Amino acid sequence: MTTDALCNYPTLMCTPPWTIEGVLPTETMLPFEPHAYAVTQEGDIWRVTVKHTGDVLYAGPGPVVLVESPAPF
Repeated sequence: MTTDALCNYPTLMCTPPWTIEGVLPTETMLPFEPHAYAVTQEGDIWRVTVKHTGDVLYAGPGPVVLVESPAPF
């Protein structure tokens, strides 16, 4: 294991629950740092894309928040 691996704090994508009100948002671990992603909103649809590939990771209701995990994985 390298020193870089020991300091890996992944990005968490926080999205709202799909159908249940009052439930904590869903957190999905993403592999890159927060600045590697773009979060956009078009009407009621929020999208999270990988900037360097254009891959869409999420498209659905928002709000969507990207945060750096407080714990290494």
